[in-house]
Amino acid sequence: MPIFTNFCKHSAFKFPLKNSILQTFGKTASLPKISHPKLNATSKIENLKSKIVNRKSLRVGITGGIGSGKTTVCRIFESLGIPVYYADDRAKWLIGHDADLKAGITALLGASAYLPDGSYNRAWVGSIVFQDKAKLAALNALVHPAVERDSRQWHEEQAAQGAPYTLREAALLVESGGYRFLDALIVVTAPEALRIARVVQRDGASEEAVRARMANQLPESAKVELAGYVVQNDGEHLLIPQVQAIHQQLISVTKNVGVRLKGF
Repeated sequence: MPIFTNFCKHSAFKFPLKNSILQTFGKTASLPKISHPKLNATSKIENLKSKIVNRKSLRVGITGGIGSGKTTVCRIFESLGIPVYYADDRAKWLIGHDADLKAGITALLGASAYLPDGSYNRAWVGSIVFQDKAKLAALNALVHPAVERDSRQWHEEQAAQGAPYTLREAALLVESGGYRFLDALIVVTAPEALRIARVVQRDGASEEAVRARMANQLPESAKVELAGYVVQNDGEHLLIPQVQAIHQQLISVTKNVGVRLKGF
């Protein structure tokens, strides 16, 4: 598997995931098989250029399974001056502060979704939705659009300040369907055994608990099928050169279409 795959290798960027994938996220889930001719490097750049003719900068997604090291990769991009939107962290903030979202969650789950001080009753909500797939799907249907709106506004603010592109980091970027609203997708990969070892060491969790969390995410191979770029974080391939190569290609696209740059 090459480190960099052809952008939009599949035209699935234009199609929503199957409903079963959005609701299940299980390892048995499958992606639509859509044939598409492979694009060479020039075609990849032309494809990206066509997306931002009327835009100030690219919106790029970055995801990967638990323990893949996507946060580490994001830190490298940040060191290059690229703003990163951490969707999972922002979702937590929105759940606790966005009035419309709080009203929707309360209507769905009842007043117990929030404590008397107004803070999110995360443990209680988890005990409810993780036992009821329909309620979990309904909760996600409230949260994901709110995060999408927030991330778009954030991106426009960063673009106005001269960012050539921004990154949106999220663990379930593919599972939620959020990748469909972005211009390119980066997937960070690592062998399963290494991912498990990382999470066990990082979180103090058991191997069984880590595998259970993995079961709620799409298989890595399914995400790679949709990727424009793949970063191999397997301990054998150096991360910085991979990130720099992707960064330079995205910068070259924005320069070629006359996007206003800051610091490049």
